[in-house]
Amino acid sequence: MTEPAINDFSISIATKNGSGSAAANTILYKSIFKMGIPCSSKNIFPSNIQGLPTWYQIRVSGEGYLARSEVIDFAVMFNEETIARDVKAVRPGGVILYDDSVPMPPGVSKDSGKWIGIPAWQLVKDHIAAPQLREKQRNLIYVGALAKLLGMPLDILRQVLKDTFGRKPEAIESNLLCIKLGYEHVDGAALGQDAGRLQAIPGGTAGKIMTDGNTSCALGALFGGATVVAWYPITPSTSLAEEIMARAPQFRTGPDGKLRIAVIQAEDELAAANMVLGAGFAGARTMTATSGPGLSLMQEAIGLGYFAEIPGVFVVVQRGGPATGQPTRTQQADIKLMHHGSHGDTRHVVLFPHDNATAFELTLRAFDLADRLQTPVFVASDLDIGMNMSNSTPFVYPEQPMDRGKLLDEAAVRAHAGKFRRYADVDGDAIPQRTIPGNAAPGAAYFCRGSGHDESARYSEDAVVYKGTLDRLRRKYETARKVVPPPVLMNGNGSKEGLITFGSTCEPAREAVDRLARRKRKLDHLLLRALPLSAQVEDFIAKHEVVFVAEQNRDGQMAEIMRAEYPKLAPRLRSVLVYDGLPPTATELIRQME
Repeated sequence: MTEPAINDFSISIATKNGSGSAAANTILYKSIFKMGIPCSSKNIFPSNIQGLPTWYQIRVSGEGYLARSEVIDFAVMFNEETIARDVKAVRPGGVILYDDSVPMPPGVSKDSGKWIGIPAWQLVKDHIAAPQLREKQRNLIYVGALAKLLGMPLDILRQVLKDTFGRKPEAIESNLLCIKLGYEHVDGAALGQDAGRLQAIPGGTAGKIMTDGNTSCALGALFGGATVVAWYPITPSTSLAEEIMARAPQFRTGPDGKLRIAVIQAEDELAAANMVLGAGFAGARTMTATSGPGLSLMQEAIGLGYFAEIPGVFVVVQRGGPATGQPTRTQQADIKLMHHGSHGDTRHVVLFPHDNATAFELTLRAFDLADRLQTPVFVASDLDIGMNMSNSTPFVYPEQPMDRGKLLDEAAVRAHAGKFRRYADVDGDAIPQRTIPGNAAPGAAYFCRGSGHDESARYSEDAVVYKGTLDRLRRKYETARKVVPPPVLMNGNGSKEGLITFGSTCEPAREAVDRLARRKRKLDHLLLRALPLSAQVEDFIAKHEVVFVAEQNRDGQMAEIMRAEYPKLAPRLRSVLVYDGLPPTATELIRQME
């Protein structure tokens, strides 16, 4: 008999979409977290409304690794249609928990792994009177069975139910009943396994919170001062706008009891983008949330925001593309679309959160950067960050006040004595001064246009003036290079090999670097936080003979940007590409770097 792994295994739960398994899975996840054990979740679900297979994976890691694991140690197979395929992913010696009161599909072999049958359907038929509730309550049977098999105290589950349902004792009792049915069946049948155990870690998750990236971005927007949110529903960004609406009464209610934020569902994505620009022109802190197809539709407005120099924040929760692509899979394939959004010559600021804490931080900072630089700013999240729950450090609200940039009030315009010019570079950083409607000072008003214009915002087709405007916008991008969040050296050993990551690729890379170090192969790891690239990136590449650039797209979009920025260093760059739509694993990154 082998020794069970303690707090180091993965669980995969296969059910049907729309069966109500999400609530059961969340209870299990929260219970592990409540034991003080670091954990993360990956929800792999179909894009239809109901019926197709869905998988929920929990990574349990006492060492704090949060990336998806390729190895499945425990498999809950409550979708009979996928058992034959799912069993192949379970490691030798792994545990397969299934419903033995439901006929097993033909051709399924039980030759590998430890199969543990639970009569889940029979148990809910015997104990749940309402037939319409049985499918949903059946999922709680596997929660109870897993809890007992893994050594989780029943009291932990009871506490999580109380935390979840609060003042609804009926809901607590009905859920606890089914959990206990699974728990007590395993206990009474003396079922056991030696693949893994949960062991409480006192204080292991103390001070940590549980959340997902879309909620984190929503809070970042609220604390960043967003007052106008214009959006159109699209997976996987929809819940971000919904979270803003849900939390606005708490964080955006004035002394008179009225909301101090407008959340508008537009008729389409282009309309939403234009609302963002209109509100930004009027002086609001404004944003939208979208994904790849929506971002494509917003391109004309993005160009207007760039050329007319209007602030606005675009949170892009990336998914699989092109076209409709894979709406419920993750990717980092919209980097170039954000960086060079719209027709003509454009270069945009793009921020890259890599976890929940930075999703909050960088969304908040995006509003300052948009105001300071007077331009659209993109926050490049993805489905893995946005829709998956994991533990996180608490969010930190900055002590410094909001940065509204060169926004002139009436007194400041009057001090110019009629010399205010909307698009003039007055101090060499290529960022002009601006006013907003309602400024009563003479000369404060100007005509905002997307066509050619001179320093005073007057219409112009003069070739010299037009070229000068484009050159200044290019210089403004260079100013942005100095003020965007710098990269973070995650691991520096003075190695000859380097690794650059950004966004959700950071976590599997962090684990990969640690695993390679245990094999006596050291890599220095640099985490990008923004475009434009800072001087630290060039310095990092120059110090290493080989630099791997890991990203989740087919064409190596970030590596392509780096090669264009640093042509003399381009031969040192090696792309590590994951683009199957699943969150990358440390194993896959290591395989490509070997």
